Amino acid sequence: MDIYQLQVFSSVYRLRSFSRASEELHITQPAVSMHIKRLEEDLGIRLFDRSGQKTIPTKEAVVLHERAEELISKLNDIKDDLRQEKSDIEGLLTIGTSSSTGAYMIPFIAAEFQKLHPKVFFQLVVKGAPEIYRRLISGELPVGVVEDKKEREGIVVQHSIIDEMVLVAAPEQIKKKVITPLGIFRIPLLMREDDSDARKSMEKQHMLHNIALKGLNVVAILGSTDSLKEAVKAGLGAAIISRFAVKGDLEAGLLEEIRIRGVKMKRPLYVVSNKNRTLPRIYQSFLLYLKDKLPSS
Repeated sequence: MDIYQLQVFSSVYRLRSFSRASEELHITQPAVSMHIKRLEEDLGIRLFDRSGQKTIPTKEAVVLHERAEELISKLNDIKDDLRQEKSDIEGLLTIGTSSSTGAYMIPFIAAEFQKLHPKVFFQLVVKGAPEIYRRLISGELPVGVVEDKKEREGIVVQHSIIDEMVLVAAPEQIKKKVITPLGIFRIPLLMREDDSDARKSMEKQHMLHNIALKGLNVVAILGSTDSLKEAVKAGLGAAIISRFAVKGDLEAGLLEEIRIRGVKMKRPLYVVSNKNRTLPRIYQSFLLYLKDKLPSS
């Protein structure tokens, strides 16, 4: 017994006719009869009775038909899944994100993903976490990347990404390439404004490592990660910034990393979505890519 024999049987059963089944399957009527005969021999049962021009299914055929339809349906599902896997991932992928995350991490990941799927186009909606959550719940956004993991009804965390915060300075501005935690109090520091996600992340890290913010030598507060980086390059001071944001500058030698002995500053970023919404295939593929390239740790 093979799947094609079951497909022939199913056609005869539905149409109650060997000749009409041959037309549907685009094979000869003798070929239909041969497949049914072989199926009957394999199973050791009779499937159809003939009365004049009528083809009448037996009781055994009724039982077999239900099982055969299940198998044929599963086979078709497998074929559809394989066709989808072979087809290109394409279309618009919209992601809600904060300004610092959206400006550096997501574009970096998007560029790598687009190399695999050139027909994908990204749209970044840059907003604060409360607005991203609101849009997810309302259905305006499929996916968001946030630092705030507060429990919210209707929201599910699809994945978490670990972003490392690093201390950077202009080349040779700080002679020591490794400093103690106390050494940070002697360095002129640049910071983002109070209500920025980057500033909140940095403050959390300082609290975790028992570094009092009031004791830091803050020489300037800037309004964006770009202005912060440019000020560091100009030698105004050092800054603690996402590694994603300074990756290119470190590789080009425009900035250098100053290690703080015994301190690793890491912040989790959460990929969130509406738990009541089934994500389109393009988003599912992107999430699989994130989990593969940026696993949680």
